Amino acid sequence: MIKRKPLFIFFSVIKALFLRELESRISQGKSGLFWTFTEPFFQVFVFVALRSALIQSSSYNVPLFMAVGFVPFAMFRSILSSSSGAFMANKGLFNYKQVKPIDTILSRALVELFLTCIVAMIFLVIGFFLHFDNLLPENTLMVLFAYFWFWIFAIGIGLIVGIGNTFFVSIGKIVSISTFGLMIFSAVFYPIVTLPPAAQEILLYNPLVHFMEMIHGSYLYELDTQFVDYRYMLLWTVIPWFIGIWLYEMLERKIISA
Repeated sequence: MIKRKPLFIFFSVIKALFLRELESRISQGKSGLFWTFTEPFFQVFVFVALRSALIQSSSYNVPLFMAVGFVPFAMFRSILSSSSGAFMANKGLFNYKQVKPIDTILSRALVELFLTCIVAMIFLVIGFFLHFDNLLPENTLMVLFAYFWFWIFAIGIGLIVGIGNTFFVSIGKIVSISTFGLMIFSAVFYPIVTLPPAAQEILLYNPLVHFMEMIHGSYLYELDTQFVDYRYMLLWTVIPWFIGIWLYEMLERKIISA
C-alpha cells in the first residue's frame, strides 16, 4: 500500500472541504446563490446613495471608491463570521484523522476569497457597461497584493475568533456586531485624507484603515498611499497568526472533543 505524503493529504482535505463549503454557501435556501452575489451590490448602492446625499461632490469616483473598499471588507467580515462556527459545524469530520479543525478555517477562507473574486469581476463588468472613467486600477499588482494580504490578515483574526467561539459562544455574536460598527471607523467609505489631523491620528491605530488606504490608493488615480504603514500592517498580520497557531496547538484536542 502506497503511503501518501502529508502535504498531498493536506491539499486533498482542503480541496474536499472547499467544495463542501462552497456547495453549502451557495445553496442556503432556494435563493442562496442569488443573494450571495446580489447582496454586495445592493449594499454598495445604499451606501453610495447615502454618501451622495451627505456630500455632493468629490475628486474621485464615489461608486468605484465604495465598491473597491466594500468588497474586501465584506470578505473580512465573512471570514470572521464563517470562522466563528467552523469548528462546531464540522465537528463530525474530526473523527477522520486526516481532517484537522484548522483545515475548516482555511477552506472557509478560500471559499470567501473565491466568491470575492467573482463579485469583484462582476463589479468590473457593470462598471464597463456604465462607462466609468479610470475603471482599471492604477497599480493592478499592488491591488491584488493588498487583497491577498488582507485575506491572510483576516485568516489570522478568524482563527482566534474560531477558537474563542468554541469555548465562549458569545464571542462570535460580539464579533458579528462589532465588525459592522468597525466598518464606519475603517475608512471603507471615505479616504483618510479628508478627515482632520486629530481624527487621522486616532483612526490610523486601526490596522483595517491601512489596508483600506493601501487598496484605495493603489486603485484610484486621485488617491495615494501616504498614510499606509506597511510595518504596522505586517505586525498586525504576524501577531494574530502567532497567537492563533499557539492557541490552536494548545487546545486542538479540546476543540475536537468540545
